[in-house]
Amino acid sequence: MNTSSFHLVLAITGSSGACYPARLLEKLCDRTEINLSIILTKNGREIWDYECAKPLPQALQWRYWDCDDFSAPFASGSNPADSMLVLPCSMGCLARIAQGFSDNLINRTADVQLKEKRPLVLVPRESPYNLIHLRNMTLLAQSGAIIAPASPPFYHRPQDITSLIDAFIDRLLFLCGANREYGGYQWGV
Repeated sequence: MNTSSFHLVLAITGSSGACYPARLLEKLCDRTEINLSIILTKNGREIWDYECAKPLPQALQWRYWDCDDFSAPFASGSNPADSMLVLPCSMGCLARIAQGFSDNLINRTADVQLKEKRPLVLVPRESPYNLIHLRNMTLLAQSGAIIAPASPPFYHRPQDITSLIDAFIDRLLFLCGANREYGGYQWGV
């Protein structure tokens, strides 16, 4: 994998937790070695507007894609992304991915990532889980997806919410392969 052209697809769905993709975008703004494709669902956009109350950020190496635009190169197995992160991942989106419903660009891209054995990291932000949620997550984990619930760590003794979010974002970037070395706090190191 050539890090000078690492391609990450970020999908933002309609689940509370817009602080996570907001902080991720802030951290990636100056990372020119990461080409970022961003897809938002309609509900994801509405929650962004409500929870963040600021416009979506822009950077030269980023491109926003419409959720219904299947012309994106990474919607094909012949040109998959290096990694995909669904942050946050609504349970509806998680269920559609688990069942193979490729009815929009997010679900199709996730399907491509799974079939091409590429990293797919899903961040459910729901609690509690019901049995259907758990079965869908199990099916996805068995299919190769990484399930990383929005559970930030506390062992680094965060002093504020931003440092709490940052620790979780660093972990997600590591899971996606966008950081070759884990940049966050490591227990016992």
